[in-house]
Amino acid sequence: MTTKAKAADTAQNTAEAAVEATKAQVAAGFEKTLASMKEGMENAAKGFETQQAKMKEQVVKAMKTTEEMMAFGQGNFEALVKASQIFASGMQGISKQIASTTQNSVEETVAMTKALAGVKSVKEAVDLQTGFARSLMEKAVAETGRITDASLKLTEQTIAPLTARVTLAVEKFGAAL
Repeated sequence: MTTKAKAADTAQNTAEAAVEATKAQVAAGFEKTLASMKEGMENAAKGFETQQAKMKEQVVKAMKTTEEMMAFGQGNFEALVKASQIFASGMQGISKQIASTTQNSVEETVAMTKALAGVKSVKEAVDLQTGFARSLMEKAVAETGRITDASLKLTEQTIAPLTARVTLAVEKFGAAL
C-alpha cells in the first residue's frame, strides 16, 4: 500500500473513531439527560404528594374548625333564646306585680273617696287625707323597692346564659388571641 492509501486508511479510521466517540458522548449525554429528567419527575411527584398531604391536612383542620364554630354559634343562639325566655317570663311576673299594686291602689282610693263622703268635719277630712297620703307614699316606696329587687334579679338571671357563653368563648378562643 502506498503512503497515500495508508493516510486515507488512517484518516478513515480516525474519522470512524471520532464518529464512534461522538456517538458514545451523545448516548452518554442522552442517558444523563434521561436520568436527570427521571429524577426531576420523581422529585416533582414526591413534592406533589407532600403538598397534597399538607393540603388534605389543612382541609381537615378547616373542616374541624368550621364544625366547632358552627357548634359554638348554635350554643350562642340557644343561650340567647334561653335568656329571652327568662326575660319574657320575668317581665310577665313584674307586670303582674305592678298591675296588682295598681289595682290595690285604685281600690284604696275608691274606699278613701267613700270615706271622705261620710266625714262630718274638715279636720276629719284632713286627717283622713293625710293618713291616706302617708300610707300611699309608704306603699309606693316599698313597692318601688320590691320592683327594683325583682328587676335586678331578673337582669342577673337573664344575662347568666350569655355570661356563660362569653366565659366559654374566652376559655376556648382566648388562647388563640
